[in-house]
Amino acid sequence: MPKLLFALPPLLFLALLPQGAAVPSAQTAQPAQAAQPAPPDQSAPPAQAAPPDQAAPPDQSASPDQAAAPAAAVPANNPVKPTADSQAHAAATFKIDCAMCHGENGDGKGDLVSDMGLSMKDLRDPATLQNKTDGEIYTIIHDGKGKMPAEGDRAKPDDIWNLVILVRGFAKK
Repeated sequence: MPKLLFALPPLLFLALLPQGAAVPSAQTAQPAQAAQPAPPDQSAPPAQAAPPDQAAPPDQSASPDQAAAPAAAVPANNPVKPTADSQAHAAATFKIDCAMCHGENGDGKGDLVSDMGLSMKDLRDPATLQNKTDGEIYTIIHDGKGKMPAEGDRAKPDDIWNLVILVRGFAKK
């Protein structure tokens, strides 16, 4: 049953796509020969390449090793004070969205770990998160990391902060 929950959100997404967004059929696709480049502008002089020593440096901002920058600055410390209700909501969210990989108690032994070939850290071990700020954990939950999907805009910021409190709490039990 938990494996079905993991596959259900993408299936719902596909079901909600408008019919016009589907892949074009063979009838509407244009043959490759029909697309011909426009003739060059005869009035413009030909462009000359810059000498190698004057070439523009490669774009350093788009490195595949760098994660996408978060939409807004995230504080390093958690601004949310937990309540019994907020932590109950965080536990329910964790059980639905996270436990399939991270395990019910954060041990990293969820149902999908072996199926997806994952190597999960034990969140109950205090050393696992000791070098991460609350803001870094928030960003990982919000933006995702590796094969972990992003919570993104599905969760309100306060809900993500409460997940940070919950995850940090696994190491204290």
